[in-house]
Amino acid sequence: MNFEYFVVKRLISAKKYKSSISAPIIKIAITAIAIGVVMMLVSFATGLGLQEKIRDKIAAFNGHINISSYDNNSSKVTLIPISKDQDFYPEFKSVEGIKHVQAVATKFAVIRTESDFEGIIVKGVGTDYNWEYFKDFLIAGKLPDFSGKLNDEILISDYLARRLQLKVGDKVPTFFLREDSERPLQRGFEITGIYDSGFQEFDELYLIADIRHIQRINKWDENQVGNFEVFVENFDKLDEKGNEVYENTGSFLDTQTISQKYYSIFEWLSLFDFNIALIIGIMILVAGINMITALLVLILERTQMIGVFKALGAEDWSIRKIFLYNAGYLIILGLFWGNLIGIGLLALQKYFKLVPLDPRTYYVTEVPIYLNLDYIFAVNVGTLILCMLMLLIPSLIISKISPVKAIKFE
Repeated sequence: MNFEYFVVKRLISAKKYKSSISAPIIKIAITAIAIGVVMMLVSFATGLGLQEKIRDKIAAFNGHINISSYDNNSSKVTLIPISKDQDFYPEFKSVEGIKHVQAVATKFAVIRTESDFEGIIVKGVGTDYNWEYFKDFLIAGKLPDFSGKLNDEILISDYLARRLQLKVGDKVPTFFLREDSERPLQRGFEITGIYDSGFQEFDELYLIADIRHIQRINKWDENQVGNFEVFVENFDKLDEKGNEVYENTGSFLDTQTISQKYYSIFEWLSLFDFNIALIIGIMILVAGINMITALLVLILERTQMIGVFKALGAEDWSIRKIFLYNAGYLIILGLFWGNLIGIGLLALQKYFKLVPLDPRTYYVTEVPIYLNLDYIFAVNVGTLILCMLMLLIPSLIISKISPVKAIKFE
């Protein structure tokens, strides 16, 4: 081991590549590894970031799991009320991993201004509503406060505000259709906040108001709601928790996860996993091929040295390890520069949002970045191990070199 360490140290410290034939090939190999690491880190950060961002936006308007009456399951608005007297409300104690449960109700309405009108869905929420997501969406004003007496405060999207030329503080005349009357019922709301989720499918529909307005219009009592939205602690276990929630609710209630309700969107998101795996496979293959080429050139360039070592009694495996250690050093050098450049670019995008996206296509206004030490560590360790394994085969050429011919080699 001391012999191998001494030789490797001398090879590295001698700056042998500056004037050798292998210099450009070594530089290309290091560059290939660095570029590969950058591409893998970018793929992980943007792919996982986009998945997380989009599913959080969908959850903001629907929760992770929706509990409703069977009659309401295929509709965006509440038709049949549900009692709040449920074993799972306000805490879902029978299923582990449930973070929050909230009661909501929805109803179709029309906003009518002096110059325009717009069909919307008024989503009624109460004191149990989780405003965590909308704090990030809020771009003007403040969030409504429904903890006290019934009030007319509402949260409207920037999309609707711009279309109807509304701003914070404006009165919004809203008309609700009633089944027992031909004449619509009017409610005057006041805009206290404007949000922008970047998800136009929801922004063009939802207006957030006090759930007590929906209850009064529908002639429900204060114990009746439209449906329950359930949030899970670990999204990766959504399907499992969805089944458990279904088994622990009454036979007259149905449950639906957001991955079932918005199947096409989540199928599209699942393609990102395949894309990430494909990019990683290609990048590691390219880096491995470049390192194999570099190793073969190093072996050819050091053929006489190999012959001398063999003549002095060195074993094939000991000589192979010298070149593998040296190749490992080159891989680590490539990993260093790849991490430095890759993490630097991702940090710039995360904090300065340099690269925008079309929200109509991607549901976000800029490329989202998800930074996590787990995948950064996996990329580095995985690249190092796989590249070293790929180098074991070409290093076998050392065992085929004859000491006599190698010493005469020029």
